Amino acid sequence: MDNYGLISLLPPIVAIGLALWTREIFLSLLFGIWIGFLILAEGNLFTASLETIDGLVKVFEDPGNTRIIIFTLIVGALIALIQRSGGVSGFINILLSALKNSDFKSKRLTRIRVELMAFFTGLIIFVESNISILTVGTLYRPVFDKLKIPREKLAYITDSASAPSCILVPFNAWGAFIAGLIMAQGLENGFAELLKATLYNFYPMIVIITVVFVIISGKDIGEMKTAELRGSLLRKNAVPMMSSGTSEIQMKESLKPCARYMVVPIVSMVILMPFFLIMTGDGDKGWFFALQSGSGSKAVLYATTTASSLAIIMYKLAGRLGVRESFKLSLQGMSGMVPLAILMVLAFAIGSLCNDLGTGLYVAETAKQFVSPALVPALIFLVACFVAFSTGTSWGTFAIMIAIAIPLAQGMETNISLAIAAALGGGVFGDHCSPTSDTSIITSMATASDHIDHIRTQVPYALIGGVITTLLYIILGYMSV
Repeated sequence: MDNYGLISLLPPIVAIGLALWTREIFLSLLFGIWIGFLILAEGNLFTASLETIDGLVKVFEDPGNTRIIIFTLIVGALIALIQRSGGVSGFINILLSALKNSDFKSKRLTRIRVELMAFFTGLIIFVESNISILTVGTLYRPVFDKLKIPREKLAYITDSASAPSCILVPFNAWGAFIAGLIMAQGLENGFAELLKATLYNFYPMIVIITVVFVIISGKDIGEMKTAELRGSLLRKNAVPMMSSGTSEIQMKESLKPCARYMVVPIVSMVILMPFFLIMTGDGDKGWFFALQSGSGSKAVLYATTTASSLAIIMYKLAGRLGVRESFKLSLQGMSGMVPLAILMVLAFAIGSLCNDLGTGLYVAETAKQFVSPALVPALIFLVACFVAFSTGTSWGTFAIMIAIAIPLAQGMETNISLAIAAALGGGVFGDHCSPTSDTSIITSMATASDHIDHIRTQVPYALIGGVITTLLYIILGYMSV
């Protein structure tokens, strides 16, 4: 059986619905996973319960999953180290002194400048989405807190920069993966086809435009308004923002703040990312091909581990932190990331379960029955959005939807580039809206935001982009037939 039909939708729908309703993300995901194994066990409660435990253990059988989970813990160590060393405080002091203004108008301009800086920092790090998220979250979270800008806004800005830049500038592992999927459908030059499709990949383009508009105009919608009102109240009463997510490590009292102790580890991590992509790729065809074919999970783990090691050595040589103190601090930082590591295990488990149930295949095959040539791009986009939202994985959505979109476009004589772009845009939409998306989880981690708050505040903006994108694909679909 390729899929379990309509019932295969039950686990992701139950998990996501419960998470958004109850705000208990761990229990909701666990219950959704149990429902899935209950389906596989044909209603046997005892077997389903045992299989649920085994399903969580099997997450670690995939080396990529394990690397990302370990990466999450090492990120906690790195953040703790740069906070204790005085690097974070030094960076805040430099940035705030450069942006310091006294009158109301200048304060507004200061905020716009900081938010745009955060957004464009995320955009230029297109090599890997997790590195983009980590860099922006780590660098700008203390500055946003100092200015009393809600962390939900930082999470929205961070998440909206990572995946869109990686998909629109595909000279990275994303591009290599997608090009391979395209070539698997019989098209000779997968990368060239990807570049042509990028011109029609409207959703990430609209996301970028929307973020810039929101930052400059200060206009917010949905629950982001509530978050901003809370931030406004904090600014008015000069109350420090509450921390959520990772624990805050205070700077060592005997040290003087110095930005380089934050900048050097972060910059080294960003620079090392493409180096390790090349190292883990196929070097026989040149460095450019190696960069595209490298392992993203290996590169991000190697880069963060090396940056953390470099930080420990640097702090020791500078007399800031001893090696024993650094390791003790690293464990403290890792402990703050354990809940998010568990969340990733649950997210990976339900994604694998949806694959076993054939959730994505069922949705795609059902949609094919109602497709007309003019509506092919729009329907591919909508189906991809639903698959990505349900499964929480953009790459998994790419794998499912490109295998369907290209043959469908060829058979119905629809523009292939439009079809590929629609599948890719839908996958990115899921990254922004699904509580089980790894990029959304890492965004919540890096910005120390409540995960469900991040999803609830970001969804309205993503829906705006989705509606506009759907209309554009409908228009272009009719123009191309």
